[in-house]
Amino acid sequence: MSLKLSVLDQSPIPEGSSVGDALRNSIDLATLADGLGYERYWVAEHHGSKALGCASPEVLIGPIAAATSRIRVGSGGVMLPHYSPLKVAENFRMLEGLYPGRIDLGIGRAAGTSPKVAFALQRDKRLPAPDDFRQQLDELIGLMPDLSLLGSSPDSVAWAAELGLPYVFADFINANGADIVRPFRHDLKRMSVACWAICAETDAEAMRLSYSARMLMLLLFRGRYIAVPTVERAEEFLREEGMPLDALPVGRRIIIGNPARVRAAVEAVAEDYGAEEVFIVNILYDHAARRRSYELIAEEFL
Repeated sequence: MSLKLSVLDQSPIPEGSSVGDALRNSIDLATLADGLGYERYWVAEHHGSKALGCASPEVLIGPIAAATSRIRVGSGGVMLPHYSPLKVAENFRMLEGLYPGRIDLGIGRAAGTSPKVAFALQRDKRLPAPDDFRQQLDELIGLMPDLSLLGSSPDSVAWAAELGLPYVFADFINANGADIVRPFRHDLKRMSVACWAICAETDAEAMRLSYSARMLMLLLFRGRYIAVPTVERAEEFLREEGMPLDALPVGRRIIIGNPARVRAAVEAVAEDYGAEEVFIVNILYDHAARRRSYELIAEEFL
């Protein structure tokens, strides 16, 4: 299977590091991905997070595009319910003007944060925010038709099919997405999938590196917010949980292993979705190990 490979970066903040460190790591990883032959480099939007550093994709896209030369750079995604469609369109028109032919606008519906922080993002706090995403999306398409829709639910893929938009399913959030996507596959302009993958020279090392994210997500599901923990601290915590380490967190697909194992698993996910492009996403404590993971995947595929 011939696949396009891309990067979805959540700008992880390692324990003991700053938001600035995380953002500079993202720019560094993007320059690496540019040289390795990845198709796109998309940055995510999260608010009020101790673990994820990018609250404004449009702010980070500019420095990444400036530091790279070939790779397309975009949002994965801008969380449209927080914003005016006109303002989003203007932001990305400016970026496209600066870096013509290299900017992608990916749109999401999720809050990207807790309900409390989502409420704080509202301009008008007199009433709950309306559930008018489809109307916002129609308005944005009228201003800027070249965009992609991201999601992990039946609603988002149905809208993408109806509107003829490129679509990215977040398998790393909902690993049962292939059944959701399948009925709409032929009506999508382009089908991509974002999956969690950690690669190292050995299966054992990849598993060890995954402990940080497993602890982070497990605590997130319990309402506890922390920076990305060290591997050693995470391993101790997970063993105290008393469950098999590869079973945590429950319900999430995490591809880990040596390059051949990761390639086989990524190709299987892509085939299941009928995807022509795969966005690789992961969270690691050690930036050097994260760089090496993307290097090994590129060497195996590209």
